[in-house]
Amino acid sequence: MTTFAFVGFGFRAATFHRVAQALPHLRCVGAVVRKPLSVLPSYGAISDCLREARPDFLVIAVPREANPGLIAEAVALGVPVLAETPPAPDLAGLRALWEVAGRSGLVQVAEQYLLMPTHAARLAAVRSGIIGTPTQVQVSSTQQYHAVSLIRGLLGVGHDPAAVRATRTVAPLLDPLDRAGWTGALEPKPATTTIATVDFGRGRSGVYDFTTGQTRNLLRFRRLLVRGTHGELHDDEIVHMPAAETISRVPLLRRQSGHDLDLNGFDTATVTLGGTEVLYRNPYPGTRFNDDEIATAALLDAMAAWVRGEGPPPYPLAEGMQDQLLALAIEDAATTAHEITTTTQPWNRP
Repeated sequence: MTTFAFVGFGFRAATFHRVAQALPHLRCVGAVVRKPLSVLPSYGAISDCLREARPDFLVIAVPREANPGLIAEAVALGVPVLAETPPAPDLAGLRALWEVAGRSGLVQVAEQYLLMPTHAARLAAVRSGIIGTPTQVQVSSTQQYHAVSLIRGLLGVGHDPAAVRATRTVAPLLDPLDRAGWTGALEPKPATTTIATVDFGRGRSGVYDFTTGQTRNLLRFRRLLVRGTHGELHDDEIVHMPAAETISRVPLLRRQSGHDLDLNGFDTATVTLGGTEVLYRNPYPGTRFNDDEIATAALLDAMAAWVRGEGPPPYPLAEGMQDQLLALAIEDAATTAHEITTTTQPWNRP
């Protein structure tokens, strides 16, 4: 049994808590919060929580402005940390946090997007070599550091400097859903679209396309494209050349149980390439998790295994910082209408 505690308990922490309750080998032993909770033992300080609850690691889920100070405090107390995204709100904050916490090796970042079933399957397909060497990733679904994580992960780039160009436009858009559910909105309101190109050099690039609220706005399609030297992945289909003078289109097929007379209950089962090769298999059958919950469970499992010394680090602090560095560059480029080139940072150095 691996135990953990929260620092902060808002919307995101509540999701982690709900998921952890379905994982028999993980147990939440408390939360560091300002006001006592009814669902968990509550503590007024990290030191109190560590002394009394003795968690194996902390999940820090607080507003981005508070994140660096609490991460630094936990590291000073010698406890492993899974920190919500982003680890710091700006470049100065990233550098300062790395100075006090980077070399500790205690901090992981809760970046879950590449652990979602469809993205994990796409990553497996790309890594199989079916489209050759990936050269460009285009993402239009999620914002800032999450989108950058998808671009960097699918493209396979590390911490290379990048040249960023971006523009913003504003247009009306109906906003039918938000975090709380249906909004009841009947009239469009102004929404900002940011489009950026990120040039990593050596023929590798990313395209970032995000409209305000797009993560939850079902009136906008989610789009993902990975271009390679020998083919292309577009959402859930791949075009490639399996033999000489032969062009083939292969679907990524997702199987969900619970439809029609499948009485096993609604659940994600697998994602296959052309219905034959399994790219992804849900490790949590029977839990009825949605995609974000599956990714969150995988992240918690990976964190627990790492803390026990039984697995690799799930998403090291340096990776989360690089995602945020590029996200900040995209915003700066859009605001200034100038090209922004990222430079080597302390976390890029061996």
